[in-house]
Amino acid sequence: MIIGIPKEIKNNENRVSMTPAGVQQLVKHGHTVIVQKTAGLGSGIPDDDYVAVGAKMIDTIEEVYAQAEMIIKVKEPIEPEYKLVRKGQLLFTYLHFASCELLTKAMIDSGAVCLAYETVETADHALPLLIPMSEVAGRMSVQEGMYFLERPHGGKGVLLGGVPGVKPAKVFVIGGGVVGTAAARTAAGIGADVTIADISLPRLAYLADIMPKNVKTLMSNEYNIRQELKDADLVIGSVLIPGAKAPKLVTRDMLALLKPGTVMVDVAIDQGGCFETSHPTTHQEPIYEVDGITHYAVANIPGAVARTSTFALTNATIPYAVKLADMGWKEACRKYADLRLGLNVVDGKVVYEGVAKAWNLPYTPVEEVL
Repeated sequence: MIIGIPKEIKNNENRVSMTPAGVQQLVKHGHTVIVQKTAGLGSGIPDDDYVAVGAKMIDTIEEVYAQAEMIIKVKEPIEPEYKLVRKGQLLFTYLHFASCELLTKAMIDSGAVCLAYETVETADHALPLLIPMSEVAGRMSVQEGMYFLERPHGGKGVLLGGVPGVKPAKVFVIGGGVVGTAAARTAAGIGADVTIADISLPRLAYLADIMPKNVKTLMSNEYNIRQELKDADLVIGSVLIPGAKAPKLVTRDMLALLKPGTVMVDVAIDQGGCFETSHPTTHQEPIYEVDGITHYAVANIPGAVARTSTFALTNATIPYAVKLADMGWKEACRKYADLRLGLNVVDGKVVYEGVAKAWNLPYTPVEEVL
């Protein structure tokens, strides 16, 4: 199979979808890997490193899309790429269709096979291709939140961990999954007073068991969220319904409960955001203000630490990429249920129910395309 690695063109997206180690594995399995020149530079990977493991370097993104049978990316195609995706081509990347109707319809029209990292799901309901970037995003949500809590950046001017004689900041994490757990642990390590909320009592019991003493658990419901917002300095939204739009758990009227200079980080923005007042931002312009409250809603948070993220992502994706390349997407998805759940759009049909519901589109059970 001919596998294409294009250079990412989303704003400040410095990750690349495959490290030389990943390319080497695909080449050893007999596949041709074409990499767009300079694709790895943002992650500190020079072209020569790809050449050394057998990759063929290609000048333009148009050539990569034109030649490749499978495109492996980090982020979803943006508008200049829509016309490059072609019928029957396998697109293996983060897609987040439920947050963008334009992208969804463009990929339906393309006739491509769209297999989304974020909905590949194992039998125990883990999301193996989302976990590494969720770990990064959870840690970074605290790092970015700390930065924007500083007074010169519009925040309250509070130090997350406090100092002797001065209480630490209060961090409220909504959602106790991978992102929320990473965020809570990071904030706790700095010394903040952390509360993490979730709708699952078993998950809360697990978190109570593993978290340090400065992390408290809370059942997530509207009443409790409103109470916690009154004293929060940093609010991190980390809820997820795989493949579907995130629920709006902090509504516009709730902003009145927060003190001016509070920072809200919406890590769920890839799936539409869990704050009603959220809209996607970029690393170039990461924040905006609503009612005196700072909103950070960068849609590719891990792109800021591209080298770490690139290596973590390839570690997770390469076993699946090899299966798809060796067997072809249809046979691999028939054999492996986790890959089958990754299929979102196939030959103009929406085969993932959450995406169909998000945009009121006809839904085709995935078995019909296999």
